[in-house]
Amino acid sequence: MITAIANLSVKARKAQAFENTFKQAQHILVNAKGYISHRLQKSVDTENKYALIIQWQTLEDHLTGFRKSEAYKEWKALLHHFYDPLPKVEHYQEI
Repeated sequence: MITAIANLSVKARKAQAFENTFKQAQHILVNAKGYISHRLQKSVDTENKYALIIQWQTLEDHLTGFRKSEAYKEWKALLHHFYDPLPKVEHYQEI
């Protein structure tokens, strides 16, 4: 299992719109091959900061299966305009 973590910086005054859009967009993740689970957490320390944690069966499920899919294009169109800067995603595995 692989855990992808993205630290999201949402543009000022866009947090509520981002949260509403994310609720609509999350079905894209749920239907992706290799998807296990996800959660979106809002920072209590920094305004407009979020952490998106997604568990995938394999790294390839995320990088190839999802990121190179038509579904990812839809995901990107719905959510990426909220971010400044675009998030860096890191992948982790249990030891």
